[in-house]
Amino acid sequence: MADMKNDMAYILADEEELKSICKNLGAQISKDYEGKNTIIVSVLKGAFVFCADIFRNITVPCAIDFMSISSYGSGTTPGAVRLIKDLGVDISGMDVLIVEDILDSGNSLSYTIDLLKARKPASIKICTLLDKPDRRQAKHIQADYVGKVIPDEFVVGYGLDYDEKYRNLPYIGVLKPEIYKK
Repeated sequence: MADMKNDMAYILADEEELKSICKNLGAQISKDYEGKNTIIVSVLKGAFVFCADIFRNITVPCAIDFMSISSYGSGTTPGAVRLIKDLGVDISGMDVLIVEDILDSGNSLSYTIDLLKARKPASIKICTLLDKPDRRQAKHIQADYVGKVIPDEFVVGYGLDYDEKYRNLPYIGVLKPEIYKK
C-alpha cells in the first residue's frame, strides 16, 4: 500500500470517515425502507466495497443483486454507456435502491434508471458514496442518499479505480495527475 499511497495527492476520505458514512446512510435507509419489498442493486465494479459496508449497516430485510455498467473503459473521460452484466431477478413491484460508487456525469445512472424503469419497480432511488455535481451532464439525475460531496478531482480507492488499480485501498484518495496523464 505504501507504493499506492505515494500516487495520491491527498486523502479525501479516510477509513473512519467511510465507516461513519456507511453507518449513517445505513440507518437512514433502514428507516426509509421499513416494511418495503426492497432490493439493493449494486453497480459493479466500483460500488462493491461501499455496497458491502452499507449493506451490513441496513437493519431491515432486503434482497441484493448486481449490475455492471461501463462508461469509462481504461481512460478518465466518460464515454458510451453499455450494459455488461444484468440483474438476475425480476424487480417488478419492488422498491429498488441503486448503490453507486460515484455520481459524476450522471450518464451511467440515467441509462441504468431507464433500463430499470422499464421493468416496473414500485420505486427507484439512488444511494451514492460520492457526488461530484460539478461534472453533472444528466442534470435530472440526483442522488437520494449521498455519502460525501466532492470537488472535481480524480479519486481512487475503496472500490474506485484507475485502469483497474487502487480499488483495494481502504480510503479514498485523489490520484496525482502525473499518474493518469502518462
